[in-house]
Amino acid sequence: MIRVDLPAHLRTLSGVKGEVTLDVAGPVTQRSVLDALEAKYPTLQGTIRDHGTLKRRSFLRFFACEEDLSHESPDALLPEAVANGKEPLLIIGAVAGG
Repeated sequence: MIRVDLPAHLRTLSGVKGEVTLDVAGPVTQRSVLDALEAKYPTLQGTIRDHGTLKRRSFLRFFACEEDLSHESPDALLPEAVANGKEPLLIIGAVAGG
C-alpha cells in the first residue's frame, strides 16, 4: 500500500480525512501514484496535474523521505520507503506571496 498525504483543500475536495492509501500496480513512480489517486478520487483530476499536459501544478510540491521530488521525472522511481508504505508521498501546497 502506498500512503499519500494530501493538503487540506484536496482532502476536502476528495472527501477524505487524513492520509490516503492506494494500491499501485507496477513500478511506484509519481505518475503511477497520481494515476491511482485520480482513479480512486476522480474529483482530483486536474487539481494536482494539468488536464492536458499532466504536468505538476505550479503551487504543489512533492516530498518524500525529506527530499523535494517536485522536479524529478514523473517516471522516476519513488524512494523504497514510499514504495513499501513506510513513508508517505507528501503533496504540499507551496506558499507564495510578497
